[in-house]
Amino acid sequence: MKLKKVVTMILAVSMAASLAACGSSSKETASAPTKDAGAESSVNFPTQNVNGIVQWGEGGGTDSLMRPLATLAQDKLGKSIVVQNMTGGTGSIATQYVYDQDADGYNLLMGAENPSLYDALDILDLTYENFECVFLIGDETTGVAVGKDSPYESLTDICEAALAGEEITLATTGTGGLPWEVASLITAETGATFTQIQYDSDASARVAVLGGECDFTICKVQSCLEEYKAGDLKLLCMLATETVEQMPDVPLIAEEYPGFADYLPWGPFYGVFVKEGTDPAVISVLSDAFKAAYEDASYQEVLANYNINPMGYTGDEAKAYLDSWRENTISALTKAGAIE
Repeated sequence: MKLKKVVTMILAVSMAASLAACGSSSKETASAPTKDAGAESSVNFPTQNVNGIVQWGEGGGTDSLMRPLATLAQDKLGKSIVVQNMTGGTGSIATQYVYDQDADGYNLLMGAENPSLYDALDILDLTYENFECVFLIGDETTGVAVGKDSPYESLTDICEAALAGEEITLATTGTGGLPWEVASLITAETGATFTQIQYDSDASARVAVLGGECDFTICKVQSCLEEYKAGDLKLLCMLATETVEQMPDVPLIAEEYPGFADYLPWGPFYGVFVKEGTDPAVISVLSDAFKAAYEDASYQEVLANYNINPMGYTGDEAKAYLDSWRENTISALTKAGAIE
């Protein structure tokens, strides 16, 4: 059974549970009217609470960025943003749920990069092209991580071992997840392939490496920094064009494999989206609120603590970033043979 069918079944359960929990689908007032493109638009928005649907679990990287941002943005909106976690299907359950709601701005998809690849990976017939970007928060740097007792001292060591016929295990989160994406980039450049062992989250994948169950994984700086500082994880290289300030001794991947320069900088990104067809005036209200929240000194501190590269993009700038990220990543995945 394809993942799309599984998504459909899970979605029905998720929708029922979500509606029961917050009663958000029963609109207290009519949704904002849709205006013709280019026409003057003025809306009374929001007139009720807004739902923020996070693709990933509570306490994860996406959730940790969205909750403080929503708290600040709701002060600008004058209505609460009720943040809910709707997990499953590499984020596709939440994506489908938001798309199935009215295009009125009252349901926000708070997501990471994954929907950009759904169609290419046959996960879902939706991508961010079916949404309007309210606000792109930022992206982040990732690295190749091994346990402190690992015999591998570089990515070259890992790839040469795999090419020599050794079974090298990668702790992953499944097709379309971050470790899978980066492993595909590595395969595209080196030809090395790995045995992928799936875990429920980046955190559990990291624990598998810490415990010696797998040889390596791919970590976001925000999630592995403390273990790196404690000496429990070794970072072999970073997918970045500049040295990470908190990890000055970790080399850049292009120093070992110059071909990676074609894909860099590359990393997960985070943003807030609404369904296509939403009134531009509503999107403008939301964008202004999230921009003000993003610029708040307390939120900039959150970004700094998580080592997020700040963007703050809206409109055409956000679209250009999303289009470029999708094009570069699909090109690499095609080269690696991960997709056709």
